[in-house]
Amino acid sequence: MATSKSRKSPPLMKPDRDRRFAAEENPFEAMMSRFDDAAARLKLEPGLYRVLRAPEKQIIVSVPIPRDNGEIEVFTGFRVLHNTSRGPAKGGIRFDLNVSLDEVKALAAWMTWKCAVVNLPFGGSKGGVICDPSSMSDREIERLTRRYTSAIIETLGPDSDVPAPDVNTNERVMAWIMDTYSMHKRHTVTGVVTGKPVAMGGSLGRRDATGRGCLVVTRSALARHKMKLQGASVAVQGFGNVGSTAARLMAEAGMKVVAVSDKSGGIYNRKGLDIADCLKWVNEHRFLHGYRKAEAVSNDELLTLQCDVLVPAALENVITSKNANAIQAKIICEGANGPTTAQADVILDAKGVYVIPDILANAGGVTVSYFEWVQDRGGYFWDEETVNDRLQKIMMRSFDEVSEMSEKHKVSMRIGAYMLAIDRVAAMHRMRGLYA
Repeated sequence: MATSKSRKSPPLMKPDRDRRFAAEENPFEAMMSRFDDAAARLKLEPGLYRVLRAPEKQIIVSVPIPRDNGEIEVFTGFRVLHNTSRGPAKGGIRFDLNVSLDEVKALAAWMTWKCAVVNLPFGGSKGGVICDPSSMSDREIERLTRRYTSAIIETLGPDSDVPAPDVNTNERVMAWIMDTYSMHKRHTVTGVVTGKPVAMGGSLGRRDATGRGCLVVTRSALARHKMKLQGASVAVQGFGNVGSTAARLMAEAGMKVVAVSDKSGGIYNRKGLDIADCLKWVNEHRFLHGYRKAEAVSNDELLTLQCDVLVPAALENVITSKNANAIQAKIICEGANGPTTAQADVILDAKGVYVIPDILANAGGVTVSYFEWVQDRGGYFWDEETVNDRLQKIMMRSFDEVSEMSEKHKVSMRIGAYMLAIDRVAAMHRMRGLYA
């Protein structure tokens, strides 16, 4: 019998590396590593640490629906409420094949911190269904939406949990959720969701809010670094609602958008792209692929282009320890949730890259969602100029508050944002006490 010493095993280097990168890209662990750092710096009490680390509620539901061909298919849906100490839970619903409980838990916690950073009276939640919307008809998506809504309906409500659009969901999906909830309640409840069509109680300015917020904080960051807004070069990964709006508004403000991309690939022109023309192309052809007035670049190449500002506005974990050293941007404005891993943060900090973290940079969406919720509950609606003006004031104030926390504790903007958010949520728990 061979001894353990004499046994030959295959090299473990590659699997170990794969496991390391898998751990790096676990969204919940990435969020918690930042939380742990900020909590330690705040000297958070052990009991409060345990309370804030754990989601309040995790729901897993089966969502059976008839497909158009008559077959029954069962999907899996999630809804996680992370913390509701400051007010009703607030968070989007996504339909995507990559939805997982860990992802939804991370996004729910991010929403808690995001709402606290901009000082909204909300907690954090998130939801999703594992599915491929591109392979489903509109009728199938409606059935899926309504059945999922009915499965989680006990947690929903304008005073408890308020969904919004996210990946692969939109105003129409929110309309179906509102209608389903209202039918169960036997009266119309417009405040149960945000991101609805304006005709149904949605807010003017909501569609552009996240991209507009990115512009506001980028402008503040450029001013802080004594860099000119006019002519500053920008690369935007992601040309969906957030990325396309950020690119359009930044170009209108005088910045030079040199690259944009979507899942079909990217385009680049060092002299600047005509964003209006790019939007027209996408409206006609659905994707950027085939656009002939610029060079083709991959999504990976776009991230490492030479530019003043990089806006990752696609999905999580696109900037990792694998490519962070190659980033040439001076400022990163995180339009997406969780685009940068914790390991990449260390590298970017060492390089002196200034990162405007997601829980600040893309908080414009939830801020105008809050405006929509307020307008629905008051039955009085604001004009778009009022919405945009109030959004700008909140985003500028929040940027200054995060900057102040960052400088006071000599930490990155990300850890400063987490410290500010955790401090606000912890303060609420201390005042409320513990019901036991």
